[in-house]
Amino acid sequence: MPDEINQNRRRLFGAATMTFVAAQLGIFGSAHAETGAETGSAAANPSTAGRGSHTSFGALKQVDAGVLNIGYAEAGPADGPVIILLHGWPYDIHAFIDVAPMLAAAGYRVIVPHLRGHGTTRFLSANTVRNAQQSAVALDIIALMDALKIPKATIAGFDWGGRTACIIAALWPERCKALVSVSGYLMTNVDDSARPLPPKAEFDWWYQYYFVTERGRAGYDKYRREFARLIWETASPKWAFDDATFNRSAASFDNPDHVSIVVHNYRWRLGLAAGEPQYDELEKRLFAAPAISVPTITLEGDANGAPHPDPAAYRKKFTGRYTHRNISGGIGHNLPQEAPQAFAEAVLEAARY
Repeated sequence: MPDEINQNRRRLFGAATMTFVAAQLGIFGSAHAETGAETGSAAANPSTAGRGSHTSFGALKQVDAGVLNIGYAEAGPADGPVIILLHGWPYDIHAFIDVAPMLAAAGYRVIVPHLRGHGTTRFLSANTVRNAQQSAVALDIIALMDALKIPKATIAGFDWGGRTACIIAALWPERCKALVSVSGYLMTNVDDSARPLPPKAEFDWWYQYYFVTERGRAGYDKYRREFARLIWETASPKWAFDDATFNRSAASFDNPDHVSIVVHNYRWRLGLAAGEPQYDELEKRLFAAPAISVPTITLEGDANGAPHPDPAAYRKKFTGRYTHRNISGGIGHNLPQEAPQAFAEAVLEAARY
């Protein structure tokens, strides 16, 4: 069957199931009254169908996992195949507020955790290093899967979440049924990060240089919401999000460990903050840029204002079944929230491989 027909059928399916899951599961707050203009404009672009349709996941769950007590949203049947959705920075679980109902309605158990330093996720001990190196964040999700007795899941994400999903797919493919990653293959090699980039590329990373200073740390702590809004606006220049949408996510930045986690992440990437020795072997493997063999779909928005690689640059890193899609319609960095239909379609397709 031609791919165009398949795409249309998936779009019709997603639009129909969204209303069903809100009514049947009763776990998502509706936003139809206050976001009518957004929903109406989204209808012109099938990829953005359903955007702004929900405002709340309802009550979150908490579970001890590794060094954390992780807060997470859950939707769908408890015995369904599992999909884990991972957010980025400066975002939170609300990036998937419209995606999760579509996946749940298709029969999947959907788990959406707050990453360390976000939302209701907390460290179990005050003495634990507030470390945000890439392998530590990935092990948080492995620990979450263990705590919830999830042997294997389809894992999808963007930004920090996309990197985490890629790491799990690369290092623990037995735990990852399939992968969906916005902006493709995302791994950090600290040695490579020491090499200077052309001035324009360096300019695009201005905030990581700000974070390496104590002035930057203090500034981010004082202006968390103003900082996040600026990133949202520059990373998604064509996304006309409203205050309510932003504020729902910004509340997650009030986490007491948020500033320490964000600052450590960017300092570590530049080799200006140490990681922990127990992660050295994992980082060594990641610095070698391991191939990903699990079935994968990568996505890129046509208006992503954040630094991101060209899809051709990472194509060979995926050695299994693979598809790349460019999503049009002014879609920026927060692709799941800006184009929930397109993201959900990709996750459903990958999950069925």
